[in-house]
Amino acid sequence: MEYKQWNVQIWISEDDEDAVTTATVVLFTPDGKRHESVAHARRNPDDRPVPGIGDELAAGRALSDLASKLIEDGAQDVAQMASPA
Repeated sequence: MEYKQWNVQIWISEDDEDAVTTATVVLFTPDGKRHESVAHARRNPDDRPVPGIGDELAAGRALSDLASKLIEDGAQDVAQMASPA
């Protein structure tokens, strides 16, 4: 059985007011492909700042977007393989 390792890096930043958290997710594959997704989490102004919650939401949204992109890439590759040359 062959094993492969794909590495994902996540960068998280917050604005100066701790109101918006941004997560950037980058996937590097061994064949040199790079996939990137960016997502945000916004704190309700009435809520107290809890940075960990914004981190989780922004990172989760970015990872979800990355997953959708990978599924679409795979579907397009399958469609190309199925079409006559």
